[in-house]
Amino acid sequence: MKQRDRREIGKCFGTAVLGPRGQLVIPVEARKDLGIDAGSKLLVFGHFEGQGLIFIKVEAAEGLLNMVTSKLDEVAKLIRGSKTSNVARGKGNRN
Repeated sequence: MKQRDRREIGKCFGTAVLGPRGQLVIPVEARKDLGIDAGSKLLVFGHFEGQGLIFIKVEAAEGLLNMVTSKLDEVAKLIRGSKTSNVARGKGNRN
């Protein structure tokens, strides 16, 4: 998988104007490029010290969460295995 520069913001799709009922219209190019259709669910996060918003498709966030969870499970198994092998060798935690 290609690594991306964490400082990269991404493509700018233009502007959106907040309507009187608090609604934003996402530019059509952004909707097409990102596969966002009517009814798509987006998570909304505050960012840039309260000066901006980030929108993430729910299914993308679910995929990321699943990946992180599986990696955490692997790390937890390694930690448990390490503790078990230390205790078996008489090198338990001695404070």
